[in-house]
Amino acid sequence: MSNRTLGQTTDRNVSAGSETETAGAQKTDNRRRINHKLQKVFDTPNGKAFIGFITAGDPTADNTVNCILEMERAGVDLVEIGIPFSDPTAEGPVIQDANIRALKGGMTTDGAFDIVRRIREKSRVPLAFMTYANPVFHYGYDKFFARCGELGVDAIIIPDLPFEEKREMEEPASAHDVALISMIAPTSESRIQEIASEAKGFIYVVSSMGVTGVRSEIRTDVGAIVECIRKVTDVPCAVGFGISTPEQAGKMAAVSDGVIVGSAIVKLVAQYGNDAPGEVYRYVKGMKETVLQI
Repeated sequence: MSNRTLGQTTDRNVSAGSETETAGAQKTDNRRRINHKLQKVFDTPNGKAFIGFITAGDPTADNTVNCILEMERAGVDLVEIGIPFSDPTAEGPVIQDANIRALKGGMTTDGAFDIVRRIREKSRVPLAFMTYANPVFHYGYDKFFARCGELGVDAIIIPDLPFEEKREMEEPASAHDVALISMIAPTSESRIQEIASEAKGFIYVVSSMGVTGVRSEIRTDVGAIVECIRKVTDVPCAVGFGISTPEQAGKMAAVSDGVIVGSAIVKLVAQYGNDAPGEVYRYVKGMKETVLQI
């Protein structure tokens, strides 16, 4: 090989190495920005967050916007907005029915984005989408996460996305500063630390087996799961599935960094319809006060 050829090869290798390093640095920067954006969710007086969930368009987009603004006024630290889907496999009857009402009312993925746009005209409360892999795939990963980034969606939770297959969605999400939230369930067992070690933003700890819904009692040893997680990461852990009462919220917040409540809020929306915002405010305020007392 001539000196000239060797030099050209070396230049190409250096260039390729530089491009790889630049790409790696970009991913690291994106991860830091994502974690920084969601850090304020847990920047509370006692380090405990209250996270609420609502289904987009149940029963109307106006109602969803008003409920989210009332949740913020009540002290919510982050709001999960469920994008309605016809086959919500992780949801129990309460949220399944909310999905049906929203879809019958004409709610779409674009409609959910418009709700975010309207919220962002009045509020900077942290927002996360909760949906399933199919709607995001159908919309197009790049297009979906570009809109999230433009409108100010901070994170996304996708219950049916396997940990082993998350890369194809995580990369476009990270490129637009959207955290793909990891979920850890009681059945994760030996995979808990593997999943936790790659988590961004916060970790959604599933408190109970089965689907979402109000439960009279939570028997899972959530504290043990959180302890296992904390051996490999300091990413905050928020506990969801089945939490509906102040007593449950207090117990879960005591062993974690926050609680997530969905079905209890959605039940209020189903019960009160367009009059729900005031009821949602009162409920969230009470739950938030409980979490702050831990």
